[in-house]
Amino acid sequence: MTEIMNEIKNQGQNTAGLSARSQKLLQLLFEENPRLREIIFSSKNTESALASIRSWVNEYMHNNPRAYAYFKHEATGRQAMEKLNWQDFAAIRLMDYLNNEGLQLEDLNIRGATIHSHPFHLLWMATHKQSGGATEAFFNDFIQLFRQFTGKADRVVPDKSKVMDWMNNHPSGLDEEIVKIREQNKERIIHILAGKIAKKELTSQRYQLPENISHEEQVEMVRHWWNDHFFHLRFAVRNPDLLNELLGHSLDKETMDVLYQAKERGIPFFVNPYYLSLLNVNAPEFAKDADLAIRYYVIYSSQLVDEFGHIVAWEKEDIVEPGKPNAAGWILPTDHNVHRRYPEVAILIPDTMGRACAGLCASCQRMYDFQRGNLNFDLDKLKPKETWDDKLAKIMNYWERDSHLRDVLITGGDALMSSEKSLEKILEAVYQMALRKKEANKSRPDGEKYAEILRVRLGTRLPVYLPHRITNELARILANFKEKASKIGIRQFVIQTHFQSSMEVTPEAKTGLERLIGAGWMVANQLVFTAPASRRGHTAKLRKVLNDVGVLPYYTFSVKGYRENSSKFATNARATQEQFEEKIIGKLSGEQFDKIRNFPDNAEKMAEQINALRHETNQPFIATDRNVLNLPGVGKSMTFRVIGITSDGRRILEFDHDHTRSHSPIIEKLGKFIIAESKPIDEYLRQIKEMGDDISNYESIWGYSIGETETRPSIYEYPEYDFQVTPETTNFQG
Repeated sequence: MTEIMNEIKNQGQNTAGLSARSQKLLQLLFEENPRLREIIFSSKNTESALASIRSWVNEYMHNNPRAYAYFKHEATGRQAMEKLNWQDFAAIRLMDYLNNEGLQLEDLNIRGATIHSHPFHLLWMATHKQSGGATEAFFNDFIQLFRQFTGKADRVVPDKSKVMDWMNNHPSGLDEEIVKIREQNKERIIHILAGKIAKKELTSQRYQLPENISHEEQVEMVRHWWNDHFFHLRFAVRNPDLLNELLGHSLDKETMDVLYQAKERGIPFFVNPYYLSLLNVNAPEFAKDADLAIRYYVIYSSQLVDEFGHIVAWEKEDIVEPGKPNAAGWILPTDHNVHRRYPEVAILIPDTMGRACAGLCASCQRMYDFQRGNLNFDLDKLKPKETWDDKLAKIMNYWERDSHLRDVLITGGDALMSSEKSLEKILEAVYQMALRKKEANKSRPDGEKYAEILRVRLGTRLPVYLPHRITNELARILANFKEKASKIGIRQFVIQTHFQSSMEVTPEAKTGLERLIGAGWMVANQLVFTAPASRRGHTAKLRKVLNDVGVLPYYTFSVKGYRENSSKFATNARATQEQFEEKIIGKLSGEQFDKIRNFPDNAEKMAEQINALRHETNQPFIATDRNVLNLPGVGKSMTFRVIGITSDGRRILEFDHDHTRSHSPIIEKLGKFIIAESKPIDEYLRQIKEMGDDISNYESIWGYSIGETETRPSIYEYPEYDFQVTPETTNFQG
């Protein structure tokens, strides 16, 4: 806590001296760049230095009109960005630094304190006053920037074989050796739970052990219960001591101290036994740290504990007052059941068990609501109340009268946490609403017709967290809905899930996915690009393993949130690097992408279709995902420029919205969105090194300072109507 308060206190102050290491890095910067040294030393003040540096960079721009046009926003879009060379990136960033020298903004990483971007002033202060507060991370970033600008450092893109080598460093949950380790984990957990249930230390009316049976018989009963998803929900771990016991007392004191503090602060804890069995204890060398991406989802960080109580909602459009427009301009019918930022899409969060999850992700975007006490894991209290039927009808009537809605995403929480009865009721309500929209359109002339429902999606992490939930009965309900809904024009049926690591793709998960795909629903994956998931080859391997079982990647998300998620955060430079240096080996041409557009029409054969295309194109995976960050109000985008840097080396990014898709009519009023990242690249690389990676493999990360959102693959586009939709926008107030 003291560290946070000191950081807040010191923002904007230039009296702090330089560390010995920072002084050495400044000296190195000047040794490598004599012209910069001459400018800074000869300038009487920052303004004079700025003018001379601007003149220097303008020399480059004069000789490189392509870079200058991009800098001036005269050339825009992905094609224009891809024509830039490595020096262009650096020159554009230097110009953006110069134009934003003195920028001030509220930084919610440090509880709303004002921060400044004045990198050249910091250089001048460090040189003339030996002060200014610039850190090692700041100077390291600047050294790399000038190496790039002067041509001393160039980007070396790894070839396909190198990426494949990195991928091979990451095992899969389907590997025979990993399956054996998980079986051992499962048996350890089952024996402990059997003992605790027998001793009444853990109780349940549904799961009780007779007193007159042997321990072996008790264990056998628990083994049988293991296949019942309700068992895992009932006996989910809710406290640090049981967690450590089930993990063979393998957690160190520092980790346990953080978990105890989390419990004291009121942070919920909920890890089901199945998911816990994916964490390794005393793993052999080949599996060492293979579960890190999973572990980061279970184990809380000290930053989360420190910030709990001060967490600020990231997505402001999720703050709703019925009858009033949200941050994106949409008027919503209830205060928490409908979320919306785009014209075509609305999210439904039901008042059922679907508001809960089968586990709490440490980087959960809803942690703000857990902090306020609005969410919890008291599953009994989340059973649907009678008033839910009335509210559901109200929401469907609202959607029926919406002029542009064509895509309904049922999520939560988790859509598949709802009972079969509740889910069937929700799907039937969506069906009836879609049918009424279609019928109402018959009386509307062309050009005045409302958009009809084309896509229904279920958002769920249960294929990962608790695949036992995906029963044959659930598959039957989904198949029946698709058959009926297809007859009224709904054409796309999608399960959006959230695998974080190839280690989560287990035999149980594979079986669950086969049932979903067998029901005729396409399964698409959304990955959160956490620090452990960002290791070289990790995300590429996940794409491959998911393709193997018939799943297509959909989004690769940068981590949302502020300091509470800083330990999970991988910089946007790393997300861009992965996109251009690893994902690229799975990139399809436009003609090849067109081939997958109709894959969902035969979703039951998704794995066979994907594998045939991979074989035809000789690619290890099909890269159908887009790198994006969910931005407050603006929506999903990876269109950004680095326009500044803090004294502690954290980059400041200016995001624009994704120009490749339609947005709320308010989008132009919202303008661009500026964020300060929660950690510098320097710190990110130290973290990656601690995970065992060779950071020399990441050298080009420093140069990625520009992003452009990728075009959405045709498979994720909406089908065309055979009529013209009205230009009128309902349920909106700009």
